[in-house]
Amino acid sequence: MDIATIIGVIGGGACIILATLTSGGSLMGIIDIPSMFMTIGGSYFTLFIVAPLSKCIGLFKVLGKLLKIPDFGEKQIVQNMVTLSEKARREGILALEDGLDDLEDPFMKNGLRLVVDGTDGAVIRTIMENEMNQVEARHMEWINVVTQWAGFAPGFGMMGTVLGLIGMLNNLEDKSSLGPNMAVALITTLYGAMMANWLLAPAAQKLLWQNSLEMRTKEMIIEGVLAIQAGENPRIMAQKLLTYLDPDTRKAIEPEVIKD
Repeated sequence: MDIATIIGVIGGGACIILATLTSGGSLMGIIDIPSMFMTIGGSYFTLFIVAPLSKCIGLFKVLGKLLKIPDFGEKQIVQNMVTLSEKARREGILALEDGLDDLEDPFMKNGLRLVVDGTDGAVIRTIMENEMNQVEARHMEWINVVTQWAGFAPGFGMMGTVLGLIGMLNNLEDKSSLGPNMAVALITTLYGAMMANWLLAPAAQKLLWQNSLEMRTKEMIIEGVLAIQAGENPRIMAQKLLTYLDPDTRKAIEPEVIKD
């Protein structure tokens, strides 16, 4: 569970509530059901115009990833790479075939299978980088949908405000209702700004961060696979792969993978 996401959502909402209460307002004063339909519903259904049905419906499953801490097993990957490199140096490349089915990462498994098959290093790099790029492209499709939703929400908030003002101007003879009607008209703008700046835009940025972590892990795997294919010294390969890890993880496993 990614506590940071929960803290951000709850903390941001709490600050909005506190700001409302300490400024002399009330929670009921910023709750308006028609404005929710206009801003949340209107901006969401607009996504169906710009994105495929599968993306619009599956979007919430992708947003659920914000509640999970991404773990791509970088530590285990480095350890496995070093072990396989040592095995290849002792017994030959073909000896790696026996342990391929035990590997959990399919990207690394496919790369090492190319090595066992005797594929040229340049071809291996091309195939693996193409696969990595296609994975990133699919991630960006989802992230773009979230970003588009964040862009539509303030626009629908403004449209809701305009509709509210039109209704207010049609009843100018009732002076006592001008203030309350103006407040309700502005709530849709508030909702649009909240959706974009409190929820959707930050969600898109966190998905981008998760994508960058995964792509960095795949780059590390490519370097390790090519090092095994080229017959590099396991110690040299380990030093190369450790550069992809954060300082704490690197310090924890460095004694295991770089032996004197």
